[in-house]
Formats: sequence, structure tokens, C-alpha cells
Amino acid sequence: MNTLLPEVKKQKLSNRVDIFVESSAFSVAEATNYLLKARELGFDIVLHGDQFSTGAVALANEVNALTIDHLEAANVREIALLAEGNTIPVVLPGASIGLGVPFAPARKLLDAGTSLVIASDWNPGSAPMGNLLTEAAILGAMEKLTMCEVWAALTCRAAQALNKTDRGILKQGFVADIIAFKTNDYKEILYRQGQLNAGMVWKKGEIVI
Repeated sequence: MNTLLPEVKKQKLSNRVDIFVESSAFSVAEATNYLLKARELGFDIVLHGDQFSTGAVALANEVNALTIDHLEAANVREIALLAEGNTIPVVLPGASIGLGVPFAPARKLLDAGTSLVIASDWNPGSAPMGNLLTEAAILGAMEKLTMCEVWAALTCRAAQALNKTDRGILKQGFVADIIAFKTNDYKEILYRQGQLNAGMVWKKGEIVI
């Protein structure tokens, strides 16, 4: 921590530091020390936690973390804490599908007033699918999310979770990273559950596909 993080900062290899808080990973005490040190160095601090047991949300609030990912084990207390604080909840349906565990309580998190984000958690250990549209469509169906709530969780709110204020919506002067689908009805994109692939891709306003 005292040698690696300063070097990462010096070489501009990352702008954020994450830690997994679980009974099988890092404790709250270990994570607190690590995250506060990272903040001192100028990193955004984020957590993975409350996947199998609770305790990480309280820490996220305490250190004012930017985001906390997972939350499959979050209950009424954790949802209330997230609604009271500034930490953005990021739910990872790919991990639930990969491990065969319940989804994070996305509907309850939104109803409590949090700024819900949906991400893939794409990794070979627990979330090997990597198809975010499929995962978001399934989560939306299971958690009774509206189409608007799903798209916001994938776009403007996702940009906030990355601390990016110049993207996430279609607006003059913003970074024009855009995808388009060949369909006459935008509802088909989620309805097809990932089977409708993007037909055009723009990167910074330039067509790349």
C-alpha cells in the first residue's frame, strides 16, 4: 500500500482504488485503512461488498465511497443506509447468473431513492457471460424495472459511477460515444435480451463500426 499506490498514481495507471469487503476477503478494518490511504493519494475509492454477507455498505457510507458493487445480500438496513448517503449502488446481475444466487434488490434500491447502476462484473470466476444487455434485460424482468430505469442505469447513472461528467447523455459538448441498433422500436433492444446487436458504433463522434 505504501509503495504500490504512490507508484500507480505517479504513472497515472488508475484513477480509482477498489477493495472487496467480505468474510472470505478483506475485513472492514483492513479496508478502512486501505481506502483512506488511497483517498489521501487522490484516488476515487470504491468497494465490492455485501455479496454474501453484510457490513460493507456501512463502511461505504463512513468513508463516502463513490460506489459499492454487488449488494446481493443487502437488506432493509443496507438499503436505508445507501438512500441516506452518497455512495452509488452498482448491481451485478452477471454474478448472480454465474453463481446461481439471488439478484441484488434493484427494485427496492430504486424505490428508496438511490441512483442505481447496472454493470456486468465480467470475469472468468463468477460472471463469465459478459453480455451486459442480456444481464440487464433479465434483471429488469426479475426485479420489475421499467425500461427507462434500466437505460438510465446503463448510461447516465453509469457515467456518474465512473465519476465522468462529460458523457452518459446525448448533449452538445459531451463525449459522443454512441451505439445504434437496427430496429423500428427501441423497446426491442431489451425485449430481445441481448440478441439484437449494435449495428453502428461511434467513438468520440467518429463512426468505428
